[in-house]
Amino acid sequence: MDGERPPSGSNELNPHVAHNARVWNYWLGGKDHYSADREVGDRVFAMFPNIVHVARADRAFLGRVVRHLTGEVGIRQFLDIGTGLPTVDNTHQVAQRVNPRARVVYVDNDPLVLVHARALLSGTPEGATDYVDADARDPETILRAAAKTLDFGRPVAVMLLGILNFVLDTAEARSVVRRLMDAVPSGSHLVLTHPTLELGGEGNVEAMRFWNEHAKPPIVARNGQEIAAFLDGLELLEPGLVSCSLWRPELAGVGGEPTRIAQYGAVGRKP
Repeated sequence: MDGERPPSGSNELNPHVAHNARVWNYWLGGKDHYSADREVGDRVFAMFPNIVHVARADRAFLGRVVRHLTGEVGIRQFLDIGTGLPTVDNTHQVAQRVNPRARVVYVDNDPLVLVHARALLSGTPEGATDYVDADARDPETILRAAAKTLDFGRPVAVMLLGILNFVLDTAEARSVVRRLMDAVPSGSHLVLTHPTLELGGEGNVEAMRFWNEHAKPPIVARNGQEIAAFLDGLELLEPGLVSCSLWRPELAGVGGEPTRIAQYGAVGRKP
């Protein structure tokens, strides 16, 4: 990013403190980051080099899931919470390539994300794309604002990719998921990814500690049992809760055996 000044209108943005949305963008090869983000991103990478593979596998998982839900299941509405900075193949782009009438609402509360969302997250004329400036821990605000674009009388895919790890209290995180899923009807889906110290992620302990000391927001890893609890009451789509790189890799249309990464992924259907 040229210069170190935040965009006009983003007074809450602090370019001198690394932020997850911008560091994630850096790992994905984007351009929307400051020197503080690059410095922290490089330090975390040095301690846990697989973090770049995690970022890219998480993004690829999103594409496979959205294509499946739109094309095979018939989902036409997506509530993407914690969307981060726009890159390639955002949720609305993937969904609207399959069905131009798909409707997508993005939710984030990072000021830089807001600036870019307003400029870049535009959908097809037949569909709809909107952005809600809200905290993931405030489901009531999210649902109220999203209802202007989404019909909560019809199935919705609630996307929580790499966001519950920023809700440090597990009981609060479960409450957020429960409130969101209570608001959507039968046939809706929950899509989530979450970092873990399992699946080869044991080396991430020091990197996470460094992150929590030098960047924001703070993060927590959870084990498979804790993450599975977010999906209580839902029907898990095969292959269940797995490393997100191993969730239906055949849908990517690429040969070869994918590498397991330390990020759980799952999709659950509300009965």
